[in-house]
Amino acid sequence: MIPDIEPLPGNRSDPAPDFPWPNGARCAVFPSFDVDAESAWLAYDVKSIDRLVTLSFGGYEARVGIPKILEYLRSIELRATFFIPGWVVEAHPKMCESIAKDGHEIGHHGYLHKRPEPYDLEHDIEEVDRGLDALDRVLGVKPTGYRAPLGENYDALLKHLRDRGVLYSSSWRDDIRPYRHRLRDGTDGPIELPINMSFDDWMYGLTNRFSPRPMFPKEHVLSIWNGELDQTREWGGLVSMVLHPQVTGRPMRLGIFRDFIARARGFGDVWLTTGEELASHFIAHENGTRG
Repeated sequence: MIPDIEPLPGNRSDPAPDFPWPNGARCAVFPSFDVDAESAWLAYDVKSIDRLVTLSFGGYEARVGIPKILEYLRSIELRATFFIPGWVVEAHPKMCESIAKDGHEIGHHGYLHKRPEPYDLEHDIEEVDRGLDALDRVLGVKPTGYRAPLGENYDALLKHLRDRGVLYSSSWRDDIRPYRHRLRDGTDGPIELPINMSFDDWMYGLTNRFSPRPMFPKEHVLSIWNGELDQTREWGGLVSMVLHPQVTGRPMRLGIFRDFIARARGFGDVWLTTGEELASHFIAHENGTRG
């Protein structure tokens, strides 16, 4: 027997609204970083707490990755968005303070990078609230953006995020334009800034250390990123990047990001901006685009 399945949240009968980007831009690029540090490995297996070489992948972020990324962003005067788990804020406060001090947007990324599960709402609410508390207590930040750890989310958690003041999410993979989530109770949820998985650097630059999958060379990654940007620019869409400082903070990988950003800027009609600014731009056009 085919089960009776309710309509899914985030599935919309109407297309993502079409509105102009600012200053005549043809498309937008959202450079964003998931500052997972060691939580990426602890969430995968909590026993890794004593696997110090494994944890050192994440420890690279505070020692080298974040300082080098911030140095580069300062040199080109570009603001980005950094999604940070609450545990990372507590474990590496100086690193996180340096991000905030440079004027970058700080987003929510859970507490211990736990993957949200629809049948574990109580625990997921605790993850969200502990993450919010850590960001506020350590950095004095009340984030407006959220990226789901390990890329999962569901209706009840979206509602809780909205009720806690989260303005936008950047987790779904179902569009190339921002849109507004519609929850199962018929109310509006957060704005979605959908992700293009072609721009997840983990896919190319750092595999599970026990996986045989090889890393991708610079030429392959730039070919994919530039091709996606060219077509997204033609379609007038949004490129949401999912970068990890333990990957893109490595010497050659930072060079890939640098070359991509330089090319995007070189067009002269690509809006490079933060998630908060994208969400604010969506809201400014929302009444006229939703009918």
